[in-house]
Amino acid sequence: MEREIFLAGGCFWGVERYMSLLPGVAETEAGYANGCTERPSYEDVRSGKTGHAETVRVRYDDCQIGLSFLLERFYDAIDPTSVNRQGGDIGKQYRSGIYYANKQDREIIESSLRDLQKRVTKPVVVECERLENFWPAEEYHQRYLEKNPDGYCHIPDSLFVRAEMADDNATLKSRRGAPRPPDTP
Repeated sequence: MEREIFLAGGCFWGVERYMSLLPGVAETEAGYANGCTERPSYEDVRSGKTGHAETVRVRYDDCQIGLSFLLERFYDAIDPTSVNRQGGDIGKQYRSGIYYANKQDREIIESSLRDLQKRVTKPVVVECERLENFWPAEEYHQRYLEKNPDGYCHIPDSLFVRAEMADDNATLKSRRGAPRPPDTP
């Protein structure tokens, strides 16, 4: 079944490209989430006055990739202990967050963040919030790194290669008749 989650992890160009490469991800879209204005432009968000985070809508097939696995790959691509910053991008619009539209996802996200906190020494500062709003970014931001392969990205090239080879064995086994993983409602 197709599901969606909204991920903010610094500049959306890299997060969009990285997530799009994961097997089981059907579609990605760069945009702006959880701010206080409607239909913001990049310039509006960049000003820091709208409260939006650069965010990627990730639509995925939960028979091919589970939310927990997808979140683990997201954590690989960000510094979950960095406040309002990823790489060279600094500002509230570059904060890290996981925004859910399906309230059943909240428990999975919170459990995943607790597990992540056990593996790092600094406090995890990734937001876990209900999606309040999402506005698609301008067309030139969509699939930016695909159109501009030498464009700026805070995510190392090696992670893009790993994303293409990622395999959520637990979810794949459930498709073959084994019990479904616990994060799939």
